[in-house]
Amino acid sequence: MKILAISGSARQASTNTALLRALRAIAPHDITLDVFDGIGDLPVFSPDREGANLPDSVGIFMRLVAQSDGLLIASPEYVRSIPGGLKNAIDWLVSGDQVVGKPIALVHASHRGDDMLAILRTVLMTISSNFNRDLFFRLPLMKETPEAILNIVKAPANRDPAEQFLRDFAFFCRNHQSSALPSIAL
Repeated sequence: MKILAISGSARQASTNTALLRALRAIAPHDITLDVFDGIGDLPVFSPDREGANLPDSVGIFMRLVAQSDGLLIASPEYVRSIPGGLKNAIDWLVSGDQVVGKPIALVHASHRGDDMLAILRTVLMTISSNFNRDLFFRLPLMKETPEAILNIVKAPANRDPAEQFLRDFAFFCRNHQSSALPSIAL
C-alpha cells in the first residue's frame, strides 16, 4: 500500500509535517508512506500553465498523487481557513484525473483548527468521491519540535491509535481498489 502524505504547511519546522514523518516512521510494514512537503515550491495555479506549459514541480506533485493508493493530508489553519499553499496545490489537481476518486483522509497536529478542517472537508468531498470524513487522526502537538513529535508518536499511548489509523486507512484504500476493478463477465 503506497500512501502519499501531503503537508499543507510550507514551514520547515511544521508540526503537521513532523507528524506525517512520525507516522511514516511507525507505519506498519505493508504500508509505504511518502511525505510531500513541497507545497511552497508549487507556483500559483493558472490554467495557462497547464498542459505543455506545466511547471516541473507541479508535474512531479501530480505524478506522486497519481502513483499513490491514497492521500493523507495534514494542514495548519491560517486565518480560520486552508493555507494558500495547500489550496493552490489542490487547484493544480482539479482539472486532472489524479485525485478523482482517490481515497483521502485527514491528519491534524493541533487541538484547534476546526474551521479550517470544515472547509478542507468540503473541498475534498468536492474533488474526490472517496474522501473519508470518518477516518481522522488528531494529536495536539503545537510548539513541539520535530524530534519531540517523533517521540510523542512513538509513545505506546499514541503509537497504537496512530498505527490503527494507518491500518484503517490502508483497508479503506484496498476496498476502493477492489471496488474499482472492472468486472469480468463469464
